[in-house]
Amino acid sequence: MYRKRQRSRTFLQAASEGGNLVAFKYGDVRRATRNFSEKLGGGGFGSVYKGTLPGGRVAVAVKKLECRLCVGEKQFRNEVRTIGVIQHVNLVRLRGFSSRGSERLLVYDHMPNGSLDKALFGGAAAPALSWRARFQIALGAARGLLYLHEGCRDCIIHCDIKPENILLDKDLVPKVADFGLAKLLARDFSRVLTTVRGTIGYLAPEWISGVPITAKADVYSYGMVLLEIVSGRRNARCWPATEQDPSLSGYFPLVAARKVSQGEALDGLLDERLHGDADPQEQERACRVACWCVQDDEARRPTMEQVVQALEGVVAVDVPPVPTSLQALAQDSGFLMSARTRAYL
Repeated sequence: MYRKRQRSRTFLQAASEGGNLVAFKYGDVRRATRNFSEKLGGGGFGSVYKGTLPGGRVAVAVKKLECRLCVGEKQFRNEVRTIGVIQHVNLVRLRGFSSRGSERLLVYDHMPNGSLDKALFGGAAAPALSWRARFQIALGAARGLLYLHEGCRDCIIHCDIKPENILLDKDLVPKVADFGLAKLLARDFSRVLTTVRGTIGYLAPEWISGVPITAKADVYSYGMVLLEIVSGRRNARCWPATEQDPSLSGYFPLVAARKVSQGEALDGLLDERLHGDADPQEQERACRVACWCVQDDEARRPTMEQVVQALEGVVAVDVPPVPTSLQALAQDSGFLMSARTRAYL
């Protein structure tokens, strides 16, 4: 009894040291998660489990990385330490890690309001986010990405921006999750690409064409997420027309881009659960920014700094053209069919 209590006390002290990344013992993390019994979610990089540090006061989320994709232990520790020093109000905090044999664990702060996809698409069980909350989430996520791209020693390209990787704390402050994970995987980038391609609807055209990936790929993905925040619609699905606006039938990002480009009223793009309760200027800025983000040519896409400035209203946003790639996707019946039937990672 004494030895067990002593182990828990030491574990809690280590986990509570200010700002330091903790190398947890695998057994301690396993106990904290009750042998990985409460699964929160999962994806191409691995599964996530809820845990509680000894004392019951600190909830954590433990990501169990897919071991077949991981780098060696020495490189893993080096890369984790690099990620561990990255701290921003709109990034999920990495508390520590564990490495035993082929097992690789990452210990993060737990976000009590879950992921953005549950807030947007959770159905009746999830209360509709207000426009104010949505706009602040969009702005906060943009600031988090901006920090990854320009605020770190080296530019970090996320590679998998989607609502599932934007988490919400108790106050609905958005936190970008899973940043830097590509560095923790074996550096065969084609395998990373295979993983990321499982996320339908957020991929920039350059992922498919094979040109080098830059931070502008994240910008494209963010634009797709921004359309979902505004509309409450999964962007990769073909939506039927509504009585209020028959023109909404079809591939929604293309419908939205056409409305924005032609200067039409944007009320029909708004999530109907909001009953029109949104700031029209913020809605217009958000829709224009989203459509600039998803331009085919990455040179025409804004940087995340420009995105933040545009959303804040610091700079004006011109009317964007309709991206050709959206028209191609709208004509791809196989893409739209897979979007209806395949699960998101």
